[in-house]
Amino acid sequence: MRVLLALLVLGLPPRSPVFEVVVLPRAVRDSMRARWEANNRHWDELSDVNTLTQMLGTGKPTQHEYLGCLFGRVAQDTLWIEGAAPARRLRQLQFAVTGDCNAVHSFVGTWHTHPYRAGLDGRPLKERELSRQDLNSFLSGPDLVTMAMWDADSLDAAARGPDGGLRHPAAVVVR
Repeated sequence: MRVLLALLVLGLPPRSPVFEVVVLPRAVRDSMRARWEANNRHWDELSDVNTLTQMLGTGKPTQHEYLGCLFGRVAQDTLWIEGAAPARRLRQLQFAVTGDCNAVHSFVGTWHTHPYRAGLDGRPLKERELSRQDLNSFLSGPDLVTMAMWDADSLDAAARGPDGGLRHPAAVVVR
């Protein structure tokens, strides 16, 4: 606590716990994939919907983003994810999601789904990385890690470095 107060008095950002890798249990990853599938069940209904229509919100919402809270601990050089819980006050839109993780004990970060979006030809596109907006939101919050999932084969993560800065992509091991 004294170190944190000293850093704040000096105008320096608080240091984050040091870790090199994030370990994600297979069962947690599988539950994340199940949430992605449930929220993107109608991804193939995009053939008549272009990106502009989706972004304006004037078309039928075929998918929804989902926000989950990750809890765990840092031990030695590893961030151990121990589980995930749904965000409270979840508000799901096609290209955005809000909610909070304030009540999650041992909170370490968040994860969210990214839906497919329609390409110019109306076919679904998959973007396989956290967006600039995702990374900026991450840096403005208390999370040690943030993840986004696009499908069973797509998981991207960013982590907070010891100086509070961004490490992207972050190493994630599924066990």
